[in-house]
Amino acid sequence: MKNIITILVLSCTWLCSAQLFNPQKKEMTEKFFPEFEVEINTPAFDKKKGFTKYDEMMPFLQKLVDSHKDIAEMTFIGKSQKGRDIPYIHINQKSGVNDKVKVWIQAGIHGNEPASSEGVLYLIEQLLNNSEYSNYLDQLEIGIIPMANIDGYNKQDRYAANGLDLNRDQTKLMVQESVYLKKAFTDFGAEVALDFHEFQPFRKDYLEMGEFGYSNPYDVMLLYTGNLNVPKELRDLTQFGFIKNTKDLLATHNLTSHDYYTTADVHGFTVFNQGSVNARASATSYALSNCVSTLVEVRGIDLGRTSFKRRIMTTFYIAVSYMNTAMENKTELRRILKQSEESGNDVVVSSKREASRSELEFIDIASNTKVKEEVNLRDALKSHPVLKRDMPTAYIVLPEHTALIEKLKVLGVEAQELKEAQDIEVESYKVVNYKRDARKYEGMNRQDVTTEKVTETKNFPAGTYIIYTSQKNRGLAIETLEPEADNSFISFGVLRTNLGEELPIYRYMKSKL
Repeated sequence: MKNIITILVLSCTWLCSAQLFNPQKKEMTEKFFPEFEVEINTPAFDKKKGFTKYDEMMPFLQKLVDSHKDIAEMTFIGKSQKGRDIPYIHINQKSGVNDKVKVWIQAGIHGNEPASSEGVLYLIEQLLNNSEYSNYLDQLEIGIIPMANIDGYNKQDRYAANGLDLNRDQTKLMVQESVYLKKAFTDFGAEVALDFHEFQPFRKDYLEMGEFGYSNPYDVMLLYTGNLNVPKELRDLTQFGFIKNTKDLLATHNLTSHDYYTTADVHGFTVFNQGSVNARASATSYALSNCVSTLVEVRGIDLGRTSFKRRIMTTFYIAVSYMNTAMENKTELRRILKQSEESGNDVVVSSKREASRSELEFIDIASNTKVKEEVNLRDALKSHPVLKRDMPTAYIVLPEHTALIEKLKVLGVEAQELKEAQDIEVESYKVVNYKRDARKYEGMNRQDVTTEKVTETKNFPAGTYIIYTSQKNRGLAIETLEPEADNSFISFGVLRTNLGEELPIYRYMKSKL
């Protein structure tokens, strides 16, 4: 009975706002997540409660930029659905370095994760005002979106104004903020990318564990891709270079970290999914554009201002670590990015995570102690191919599908056009199995297809689009154009099809046209 009561009480965190109910006991905070003693002068700390709102952030940023006009500039990438300008801070100090490493930092893509934006505001202030970081500005060019989902952030809601999740929209691009954000990222040409978030430490699945439930024990979890269309050398640089250095730095500040995992119900059993392969979210989407990419999840959803300075400093230290690693390993970073761009591996259309029984650590809510529990773990970082295809020389898209091409261009994928009609031998896709979901996911009716490839010669009219795979962002072309890929235009229902149809997307396997 006590167990049921505890679960009911803790579950209120999904029904009550963070300002009304905090599921974390004071004893847990004091023992495992004591507040940092540090001065932070972002707008949130000019008041006793709440977080920095958009109308407070804008004058804060404007004052910083006005004081450092030779270093920083504020422009706007577009407007939110409610008409608010989305700020972009570009920091580029003049120095003797002409080929600076480009670092992209974004926050607030989910509106109920306040330490993400607060931490990035603190980072901007420190970069511009603290001489300790002047060397970073000599070596790096930095692009920052401090609050991506302004409408959601202002009401502390995860979703954009239309109810969609901006971090599930990275391939279908159906939300205007997603398009602005992705275009700004593409135009910047990042070599290193960070996306700051917060996670829920009292997940419903955790409350079914132990006598009275468990809580996540980590200050931060780090999400980086296991997608097999990201070359192994780049995945290894991320994991054994940037991630390792970050975990080491966090440990010196007594901050705990782990690779990111979440939970799912599979046939009535709780399964832990570690890592990412999905191009619909930033960690993998940015990696597929050939850069070091990490999504950072700080412990914080529904905790209000509990350990708020600790959460902000965690965000700050991680950004510092990534910038430092980029500076100190510039030559190796550039070598691997070039090698990845030139890689010609097979196309991995679908993959499967390695499953195992693995031990994870938790905080037992009843005893307020750390415990270890064996769980069912599916690790994206140990994925293996299920469906592979030869890398095509190019994908070909019929000229009437300009909407798809516009999305590809936003993703940084280059497309050329046939100047005149031409007979070309291609592999076409024929849909041999088809299922369309009746229930919408993120505003779309998803499609599950199986295709057969047929080699044939077809006449393609002038204006037909040619997308060569010998380009930096070919991974995003693969993920969006291969029909069975989980985040493709077909799978997401962006391009509707049906059983027996030939798709208007083709694979060209010979030398360049």
